[in-house]
Amino acid sequence: MLIGIPPILGPELLATLRAMGHTDEIALVDGNYPALEHARRLIRADGHDLLSVLDAVLQVTPVDDFVDEAIFRSSVKGDPALSDPVHAEIEAICARRAPGRSITPLAGADFYARVKSAHTVVATSEPRLYANVIVRKGVIYP
Repeated sequence: MLIGIPPILGPELLATLRAMGHTDEIALVDGNYPALEHARRLIRADGHDLLSVLDAVLQVTPVDDFVDEAIFRSSVKGDPALSDPVHAEIEAICARRAPGRSITPLAGADFYARVKSAHTVVATSEPRLYANVIVRKGVIYP
């Protein structure tokens, strides 16, 4: 155990978050997402829901503030105009942990392509559909 580090962040995920550089992206995906097929690097977060993992990741990871869009989410049936109740919960966590940052909904194919190019994919056990988010890492200012 470490002081100030959420215990949900295991050694592999902590090492990955530390190793990621500015502009690298991490995808947190639900239990239905084809994570193994899409991941360059895969970390399993079995038994954990997406919201808990997202909250923990955002406690220790800066969000990129060099760009307008640094947090992305999947959309219902691939339509960015549609949202699901889980998206409001994702937005609430992001508003608390990354204030002032908006979340960009992506069409299905665009979201999949972005996940495939992500530094790492974290596969959660989240049962809800469309509970997928990508965070672009920023910098920690001196």
